[in-house]
Amino acid sequence: MEKKLKELATIIVDHSLKVKENERVLITYKTLDVNPLVKELIKKIQERKGIVFVNVLNDPEISSLLSKGNTKMRIEEIAKHMEFEANNFDSFINIKYQLNDYENKNMDEDMKKLLAEKTQKYSDIKTNKRKWVLLNYPSNVDAHKAKMKISDFYDYALDVMTIDYDKMANDVKPLKELMEKTDRVRITGKDTDLTFSIKDIPVVPCTGECNIPDGEVFTAPIKDSVNGYITYNTPSPYEGNVFHNVRLEFENGKIIKATCDEDNTGLNKIFDRDEGARYIGEFSIGINPKITDPIGDILYDEKIIGSIHFTPGRSYDEASNGNISSIHWDMVLIQREEYGGGDIYFDDELIRKDGKFVIDSLKHLNYDE
Repeated sequence: MEKKLKELATIIVDHSLKVKENERVLITYKTLDVNPLVKELIKKIQERKGIVFVNVLNDPEISSLLSKGNTKMRIEEIAKHMEFEANNFDSFINIKYQLNDYENKNMDEDMKKLLAEKTQKYSDIKTNKRKWVLLNYPSNVDAHKAKMKISDFYDYALDVMTIDYDKMANDVKPLKELMEKTDRVRITGKDTDLTFSIKDIPVVPCTGECNIPDGEVFTAPIKDSVNGYITYNTPSPYEGNVFHNVRLEFENGKIIKATCDEDNTGLNKIFDRDEGARYIGEFSIGINPKITDPIGDILYDEKIIGSIHFTPGRSYDEASNGNISSIHWDMVLIQREEYGGGDIYFDDELIRKDGKFVIDSLKHLNYDE
């Protein structure tokens, strides 16, 4: 484990952030359980002569208690802290550690909306103008959700996070080039038939630069081009709620109907938060060969090989379709045969069937060997 943590720290500092002398790096984390990785990161950043700071947040129960007591004045102060961070650090490392998906389930909706409005500007600066890495340190809760022994999950998580990202970056080049030439996309599957255009929207490979683990290629649909319906077959966690079998119907880009197995009212409250929440900000194809099944953690699930994610809310600056929103909700559809199958067409040509690429230039991304 110590060897893997050193390897992971090297990937983050040298591959993801490319830390240089005198760059200011802020590491944010929530529990002392992640200290083994934090120590390796500090040593590696100092080796590169970077200036490192840490911000240890309260545990989830305390954070939840604080959030439930949010007032307009407290949110103003939170925004000031975010402004300081956005303007005074070059790089950010955010280490998540799952303890309870439902801890923030009952936060006040008005306060959520106000917090998003007041901090959006600084979130955008950190996301689009600074270097950053987001990762999830393996926890016992993650092991439980993955239906694995704790020791086996730790080994699995560290193997997944330390995949050969240089090889992946080379492997995805043909997919990026094909997507850049594509106009019309059609996605089919169980209770899914969706069409949209990605013409002239930039295409961005993700190979360990920002997310750990990584493995996807994303763009965005032209905002008003989405028509049809999609049903996501993995859990969709968001802000302390977990929704299953979310089904979205689109007309000229807008979500006109949203349903799920649990709480349709709660689901639609999220999409009613602002105008952009009912439009799509990202379309992405998952390609990480070591991630095959969902565990209810989007950092893993959106990279599942043979999957796509189709994301309501804000688009990224690198692949912008002009959609602005306080939400960005990655929702995942696995198209492999054992999950019900499904196809992807680019300009009426079948390029992936039941999660497997079928054209010669992309077959290596199936990672069959």
